[in-house]
Order: sequence, then C-alpha cells, then structure tokens
Amino acid sequence: METVITSNPFRIRRGRIAGAAIASLALAVGALVSAAPSEAASEHTSRTLVGSHPGWAKTTADRGALPGSTELTVRVYLAGQDPTGLAAYAQAVSTEGSAQYGKFLTAAEVQQRFAATDQQIAAVRSWLIGSGLKITSTTSHYIEATGTASAHSKAFGTGIHQYTVGGGLRHAPAANVTVPSSVSSAVLGVTGLTTVTPRVKPNSVRVRSSAAGAGSKPGRGIATEATCSDYWGQKKVNGGPAGYTKHTTYDECSFTPSQLRKAYGVTASGLTGKGATVAVVDAYASSTMRADANQYSTLHGDKPFKPGQYTEIYNSSQWNSEDLCGGPEGWAGEEALDVEMVHGLAPDANVVYVGADSCTDQDLLNALSTIVDKHLADVVSNSWGEIMHSSSGDIDPAEIAAYEQVFELGAIQGIGFNFSAGDCGDSSPAAAATGVNCDPSTTRAQANWPDSDPWVTAVGGTALGTADKTGSYGFETDMGTLRSVLTQDGTNWSPLPGSFYFGGGGGTSEDFAQPWYQHGVVPKSLSNRLMTGAKTTSARRVTPDVAVNGDLYTSVLVGISDGAPYSEGGYGGTSVSAPEFSAIQADAIQARHGRPIGFANPALYRRAGSKAFHDVIDQASTHNRPVLNAVFDAGVIDGSLRARLVAFGEDTSLNAVKGYDNATGVGSPTEEYLNSFK
Repeated sequence: METVITSNPFRIRRGRIAGAAIASLALAVGALVSAAPSEAASEHTSRTLVGSHPGWAKTTADRGALPGSTELTVRVYLAGQDPTGLAAYAQAVSTEGSAQYGKFLTAAEVQQRFAATDQQIAAVRSWLIGSGLKITSTTSHYIEATGTASAHSKAFGTGIHQYTVGGGLRHAPAANVTVPSSVSSAVLGVTGLTTVTPRVKPNSVRVRSSAAGAGSKPGRGIATEATCSDYWGQKKVNGGPAGYTKHTTYDECSFTPSQLRKAYGVTASGLTGKGATVAVVDAYASSTMRADANQYSTLHGDKPFKPGQYTEIYNSSQWNSEDLCGGPEGWAGEEALDVEMVHGLAPDANVVYVGADSCTDQDLLNALSTIVDKHLADVVSNSWGEIMHSSSGDIDPAEIAAYEQVFELGAIQGIGFNFSAGDCGDSSPAAAATGVNCDPSTTRAQANWPDSDPWVTAVGGTALGTADKTGSYGFETDMGTLRSVLTQDGTNWSPLPGSFYFGGGGGTSEDFAQPWYQHGVVPKSLSNRLMTGAKTTSARRVTPDVAVNGDLYTSVLVGISDGAPYSEGGYGGTSVSAPEFSAIQADAIQARHGRPIGFANPALYRRAGSKAFHDVIDQASTHNRPVLNAVFDAGVIDGSLRARLVAFGEDTSLNAVKGYDNATGVGSPTEEYLNSFK
C-alpha cells in the first residue's frame, strides 16, 4: 500500500557556522546568528544573541509577560576555548593540499584543545546560579538550568512574554537575549526560552507492502495482482488507459542490496566496508533490529551480522515526547531501512545504532554529541530533517550554532556526517500542496536543514533504472515524481499530467554562504540566485552534494517486525539515499586501508566532473524523449485496483542537468569513485 510512514509532526533542526577566520569560508551564519563569540567580543563587554527573539513574536501579538512563577528549563551551549580555531582546523584537516590535511585528532585531544575549560564552565554556572536558577545538568557542550520565568528574565536581560500565534499562545523572549561580560566569550547560545514544537521527521515513505508479484505475467488490461518489472522496461502494460507515451511498462520491483551493490560498482570493487564503522542516528529504537537485519540479509543471500559487528546505544527509560514524535513504532521502519541499507552495501562494516530519546533537537543533538565525544564511528548516517523557515518560526540560531560545533568537532576527528536532503523537492508551498512527505508550514521555496549546513554532506536522491535483474547499471534521472491515480472504472488516469508527489530535496540556501569546496564547481546561476528568484550579492551554499537511488517508485526492500510478524516492503526517499551513501563511504575507507575520510565534501567536489560519478541528468528532457513514466501496480486492495501512473524526473523547480545541479549534486558514485581511494 502507499502508506506514508508518519513518525512525528514535521521538524528537523539547526546548524551554525562558527566564525571562520579563513576568508574563503565566510559562511553566512554570522549574519544570521550572533551565536559564537566574535573576535570583537571580550570578557569586558556584554553580548546580545541576535535572533534569540523570534520573528513571530510580534508586538501586535504580545499578550503580556509570562507569569513570573512559570518554570522553564534552558540549555546554555558552551563556545569552548577556541571556536575560530576549531572552524579553521576543521577546514584544513579536510582539504587536500593543506599542511594539516588528514592529521585528525583523537577525542581526548579535541577535548583538550577545543572543549570548554573548567574556568568557563564554572563562570557560566556561577552566573546562572546567581540569577536564581538551579543547575540540572553539566556537560562539555552545555549547562542545563531550570527556574522561574522571573529568574530567567534576570539571567538573560529580557522578559519572557506570551504571544498569540496560529490561534494559540506561545512564549518567547520579549527582546534579544543578552549575556553578561563575565561569560560573553564562553556562551555559544541559549535554547529553551521559546516555545518549540518538534518538526523533525524521517525522509522516507513506504510504497509496496511486499515484493509479491515480481514474477507475475500481466495480461490484457492492468494486472489485478501486484506486478512489477525485474529491471527497467521489462514488463509492458497491455490495455491500460492512455498515459504520457504510447507504451508504458510496470515500474521496477523493490531493489535488494545485491542489486544496489552491483549498480554502484561496489561488487566490482571487491570492497565490503571492512575496518570502517557507520553510526545510524534515529529516534527511539526498534525492539528487534538485530534479528530483523539478520533475517533480511539471510533471505536475500547476504551474511547476517557477525558477533560484535552490530551494537546499539539507547536508554528507553529516558524516552520522551512520544506523543509528538510518533513514538518507537513510528521510527522503527526508518531504523530498519537505515541499518539494513548500511549493512547491505557495506556488509563487513561495523554498525552502531544510536537512538535519540525523542525527535527533538536537543535529543538528536545529544545522540550526535555522544558519537563525537566517544568517537564511535567514521561515518554518521542521518535520515531526518526539516525546513528552516516555517509559519511557526525559523530555526533557532542557538541550535544552529550547537549543531555546527558538533559537526566541526567531528570533522577534526575524521568523522563525516551525511544527511538526507528531503523528499519535497524545493520545499515550496506549491510542492507541499500535493507532496506526500512535505511540511505544510513551509513559507517559501528553500533548502532544508541540517543538510544545508556547509559542514555536512547533503545526500540527494535519484531514480535508478537497472539494465537486468542482477542490478547492472542502466541509467538514473532525478528523484521527482508526478502521480496520477487510476479511476474507479479503470479507463483513465486522474489527473493527467499528474500532480507532484515526491521529490529529492535541494536548492540554494538563503542562510549559509558558499563554502570553499563549492568554488569553481557550482555554477553562479545557482549559487547567486535564491530559490525565490532573488539575486544575491555573494555566492551561497547549494545542495545536494551527491545523490544515490531513493525515488519512491524505484524503492528498496526493507524487512521489519518490531513486535509484529516479520514482513518486507518497499521504501523510498532520501532516507534510502543517506544510508546507501554512508555505506559506500565505509567501502571507500576500506579502500584507504582503514584511514578515515572525515568530512567528505572537499573530496567529493575535487572529483566532480570525473568518472568517479555518474552525471545524472533528466533523461526525458535531455534526450528529447517523451516523459519517462511507468505504472505502479499494487493489485486489488479492499475491492479496488490500486494502480498509479508515475512520471519520473519531475523534481519541482530543481533540475538535473549536465555537471553540478541542484537536484543530484555532483552525481551518483561509480566503481571509479571507490577505486580513487585505493
């Protein structure tokens, strides 16, 4: 069935660029956020945290001060000893040709050189306690404190007011927060003073209930049993209603790992990810993940996890916000997809699953921090995200700052972060009106978060057409589908042309400036024009960076039980793409004889335009062909034939063209990509 996996209300979150000393890394967050201490900040001046008063907290909506006795909990994120040096070293260690290239630090060395000092922590604690707040938690990343609204007003130099927003009351600082001179250089940002509703969501959708019907033979008219092709164009639809082209075929059956390994050159390379470790981050945890992954592997001719190869880190006693986040059952499918794709494309890599306590930013950030602080992995796969600008408010600059600090800390240890680029194309209101995995609160076309942060790899999606049933590569086009539904009488498709249904995320960021590695690769037509059409005076960050199969109708097969009988179904989305690429990175690390790659983007863009990547293009428009299309046939369900006509390569305003593009980045990896690391 075409069942949307709903894990929680829409939400993802934040990313900051610590003040970069290197001119070519003049990233935009300094303009957006005053999150990290600037070079001008000193311990003799107070500092205003620009953006801590949200834009939705308008004077006309002000309903007065929050009752002074109201209890609030805040996190004061710590800037560390040298935020500017952290960003500079992260760039240098990741860029070939630099004197520091590849000279990664250990977790202990990172703490010694860049973490907050005991003196900084003591100063922040003293300030908060002196304001009447109670310290509830202290880590190397933040100090958490609770107290009344009155005490918070004293600490942060502004009252906490209530505002009418969307028919309800929300609270926020009445003005931008200020921190005193005694701690101005120690504070990165503050969260918790503003009402926030979780919006983080997995970027995946389930489309097939199983692989059943793969061998069925359609007769006259659309088959009434679930039917799919073993490879692109194999099974012709006979007697169906007219669509885009004279002849249409059934879409491909859900791919298995062995097919994907062959398509992307992993099989030919002989690499298996041995010696590398991939971390998967989602919310909560499935109760049967190891068993499901082992059963899935065995059923499809692969080896199950060896003892010690798969580990899990989570604490179910700390789980929270389940009513807002969909709970463990809402995230179990996403977890199964992520773990099974990583193991499938890098069968000898170690996999560690880190389950956040919820889909909130602070819990997801805690999970990422745990990986970095303990150096648990070489590559981190994240199949969740959100929009940056919504009708309920923009992403909190303090959380942007906190996320990005973790990304930079990971980079200098040789840890790379991969994030799925989203499933709503350009995330515009027009796309959200019909897209199945869109956030309806979007206010404009925009790049998503955290994948738009310049310190992560944004993994976009493609639609893969295989040349035979074993998975030989045929072609790819951009992940963007229009969908038409078979009418009840079976004589027409409605509407035709179809409506936008699903598409890989990407686009030009209005929040981040162009990072150094995109210079000379990303065309100015993209980097200097926002998705709203406005021209910019300086180049901006553009996503995605790379792409791998993820289209909903070129889905991958996933196995799951989590308390129910084991079953398999087809899943699509950039949630598929992110773990696929993370596994390919593990294979590349093996090619480097176990030496980490770290932050991958400089390496990706250095290989742009070479045989390391398939240059993914819109197959229909580039070759002047009719619309690339196929029929999805789920068979008779509840008495009705469930069939859809799907047009591929129709990703909203994003276009797959020759060279770098905002639909597929530098392209999809090939065997040559893996061999280039040997």
